Amino acid sequence: MNPAQHGAAVAAETAGFVATVRAADLSAPVPTCPGWTLADLTQHVGSVHRWFTELLRRRIQQPPTSREVDLRLPEHPDGFPDWLAASASEAAEVFAATDPDAPMWAWGGDQHARFWVRRMLFETLVHRVDAQLALGLSPHIDRVLAVDGIDEFLTNLPFASPFAPLTAQLRAPDRSIRFSCTDGDGDWLVGLRPDGFALVTDRAELRAADATVQGTAADLLLLLYGRLDHRSDAFQLLGDPDLLAHWFTHSTF
Repeated sequence: MNPAQHGAAVAAETAGFVATVRAADLSAPVPTCPGWTLADLTQHVGSVHRWFTELLRRRIQQPPTSREVDLRLPEHPDGFPDWLAASASEAAEVFAATDPDAPMWAWGGDQHARFWVRRMLFETLVHRVDAQLALGLSPHIDRVLAVDGIDEFLTNLPFASPFAPLTAQLRAPDRSIRFSCTDGDGDWLVGLRPDGFALVTDRAELRAADATVQGTAADLLLLLYGRLDHRSDAFQLLGDPDLLAHWFTHSTF
């Protein structure tokens, strides 16, 4: 997927989120986000939109020293769906005015504006799923989006230790884990070393994995985000179970 597709998908995923919560009881709990209600979830997504939009508008070149931004929150939670829709509209305007290849600071490896659009997309998609699960619905995730989301997650996870400290323990003496789609193309090899871990992108370094998780692209995406358990029937597990347990214990995003 390219940045224009990411931007369009942000709008579509937000519209799906808004449609899900508009007629819902916003005091309902969200089991996949313990301690949160639908109101909390909606406020979180809209706040992320407005924060990332401000970062893009300013083209920041250094890590921000403050996360303060004018959220313009509604006076009552009933206003959250419209407020989230407005947040997405504002983001779309900034996307359209931004060169996705413009250099700027990002917490991941891609130090360009496009990082934030892609990150906003999967923040929105996963929480749209959270909202639908909270209401007993069966979420659908487009396969192309799921594949891109898996890649985005595994590419950025090695940089996430400042806010996901357990990831710093994802180390091992030259071990590897493969995530493989059963519903089409999609295969990722993660190498764990004594000094850290990273997604293996050099084809010359690709090899048999010490452990493998196989599932559909949508299920693998939800697995990586902790919305599914790797021991569920949705997945086929091969290889070292202790290595897989180590990964899923320490890869919380």
